[in-house]
Amino acid sequence: MEFFRIRRDIPFMRHALAFNIVSLLTFVAAVAFLAVRGLHFSIEFTGGTVLEVSYPQAAELGAIRKTVENLGFTDAQVQNFGTARDVMIRLPLRKGETSARQSEQVMQALKAQDAKAELRRVEFVGPQVGEELATDGALALLFVVVGIMIYLAVRFEWKFAVAAIVANLHDVVIILGFFAAFQWEFSLSVLAAVLAVLGYSVNESVVIFDRVREKFRERAARSMSAPEVLDHAITSTISRTIITHGSTQLMVLSMLIFGGPTLHYFALALTIGILFGIYSSVFVAAAIAMWLGVKREDLIKPARKKDDGQPELP
Repeated sequence: MEFFRIRRDIPFMRHALAFNIVSLLTFVAAVAFLAVRGLHFSIEFTGGTVLEVSYPQAAELGAIRKTVENLGFTDAQVQNFGTARDVMIRLPLRKGETSARQSEQVMQALKAQDAKAELRRVEFVGPQVGEELATDGALALLFVVVGIMIYLAVRFEWKFAVAAIVANLHDVVIILGFFAAFQWEFSLSVLAAVLAVLGYSVNESVVIFDRVREKFRERAARSMSAPEVLDHAITSTISRTIITHGSTQLMVLSMLIFGGPTLHYFALALTIGILFGIYSSVFVAAAIAMWLGVKREDLIKPARKKDDGQPELP
């Protein structure tokens, strides 16, 4: 399915150097923010108090969130848990206060707002548990990267694998850079979004690389250079890119606008990742593959010899 078809290939690779300089500067800025400001981790990573509160009717999350913020817990997370009547409240650690004291303060305020509010459970999440989650998250990210690299090396060629991984890491670092620069809360849901972006971004690279391989196999394309083949592959997939990424972005934007605070940072990470994923697939992955010297012989099997000793053209 195509909305349109571009008859003449757009010379993307002619401007690859300029766009990659922009990518490099953005990447360096993101790394600088991560080094200087760091990530603002949620209580899943830093530790804190978790409360489960039950109401006889559907809970008003907005009013509950405002009540908790008025107590000084500006980074608290308030969301439904199980049903619309059950609410989970996550409170960050504060110096000089115990978990029992924090839960007592919150429940006093909530009962003043609604006397029927009932505390079901209080649990303290220690920093040790948060450190374990951070380690497991980093390992998950590493395994995803290694798995993608092995898959691309087997399906295509190592030059494409290196190009795709550099592009994917570019997307991940950019997302983390945004969260570090604006000190947005980095939670487990955001980590899940980062892992989703890795898989989503590599899909676009695979589509382009697959089109490159198809073009290299055509007899009519033997006179074309690698940059020309890459330009053709990118140009021929533009309509598909608009349909796929446009539909996905509409869904993610709807979560960002209407999903409320619970889905806000998850959708925000996906939004940034999808936008930069399109950019990196064209101006990072394809350009790196070109500079690594990808050529027809890398993707086409060597010619087999006929019985008369003459080579058989692929």
